[in-house]
Amino acid sequence: MPNVLVFKIQPEEGVFLSFNAKKIGTINDLVPVKMDFCQNCEVGFNSPEAYERLLFDVMRGDATLFARWDEVEYSWKFIDKIIDYWQSENPPLHIYEDNSFGPLAADKLVNYSKIIENIYK
Repeated sequence: MPNVLVFKIQPEEGVFLSFNAKKIGTINDLVPVKMDFCQNCEVGFNSPEAYERLLFDVMRGDATLFARWDEVEYSWKFIDKIIDYWQSENPPLHIYEDNSFGPLAADKLVNYSKIIENIYK
């Protein structure tokens, strides 16, 4: 059984984690362990919908959860550079095969990041 991490969103916000652990004892058997947290699953709890919360924030004048225009503009400039590169260079897509340590390109990326890290120390 694979390890799984799930972030649950509306209507039952929470986190679910399933992973393998060694069975108690001397035998090397693995058993699945499941952890499930639900923020608003309590019986009778009425959590406001996402838009209800946003509209309430608008009425109070709280802009904490809203992006400013300059943030949105910068984000698109960043993403546009990535899209332009993909369209002009057509870089290869490295597939991560099941039950593997990943593609060889991942090792190159890790080594490259170590080099960059040493430069900026």
